[in-house]
Amino acid sequence: MALRPYWKGYLKLSLVTCPVNMSPATSESEKVRFHTLNRLTGNRVVSQYIDSVTGKPVKDGNDAKGYARGENDYVILTDEDLDAVALETVKTIDIEKFVPADSIASVYLEKPHYLMPDNSVGNEAFAVIRDAMKADKVVGISKLVIGRRERAVILEPREEGIVLWSLRFGDEVRPEESYFEDIDNEADPDLIPLVQQLIKKKSAHWSPDMASDPIQDSLLKLIAKKKKAMKPSNKTARGKPDASAKSNVVNIMDALRKSVAAELKSGKAR
Repeated sequence: MALRPYWKGYLKLSLVTCPVNMSPATSESEKVRFHTLNRLTGNRVVSQYIDSVTGKPVKDGNDAKGYARGENDYVILTDEDLDAVALETVKTIDIEKFVPADSIASVYLEKPHYLMPDNSVGNEAFAVIRDAMKADKVVGISKLVIGRRERAVILEPREEGIVLWSLRFGDEVRPEESYFEDIDNEADPDLIPLVQQLIKKKSAHWSPDMASDPIQDSLLKLIAKKKKAMKPSNKTARGKPDASAKSNVVNIMDALRKSVAAELKSGKAR
């Protein structure tokens, strides 16, 4: 069963627009997590902000972001200030370019999300964009605000949906040349066939089991052992689902014809 969408907005290609929603493709909710306790009492420890000058706790709602303009001198930004810096990419994934699917180095890929139509009205437009990318073996390049920062993203057609990858910023990726420059350029040609035999012998189909976490399994066994003498406590919380947003979607064929005609007239090629 699909989880509640993390984000809702629109996928746009020229004049073609469709409502979409997005959910994280990965989850760490199954990982073992620990609370910090007072070992003597067994009670949980509470974290709170403390004013560095007065030494007093900061009340809820009084914390704010600060940009340092000098020593102990800050420009204060509230949540309202940050929300006011609205970009179009907050709610729209506008595909700007297409590049060959195998041209983006995997080191730039950061976090995957599943992108899908938000309602049946947008299914056709979504499917046309997805299948066209599949046919041409390309991925779409766009931008999207994630966590109040505009990130470059790629849209990769996958099965019936699209996987949206957020990309690392260019200055976050270290140049590989500085690490690989001292490695020999060529290997002994007589040894390569031997390694190829090993590769063939050890080849297998990919399975998620190959990426299992043995530490996680060991922790679960340890916790289960310690829980035997304890009374189990089950608490659940239910959230309210978001209301679906209404949208107007243009006719897919009309929008495509107008888009292609406009591109040909202007002499631009995507």
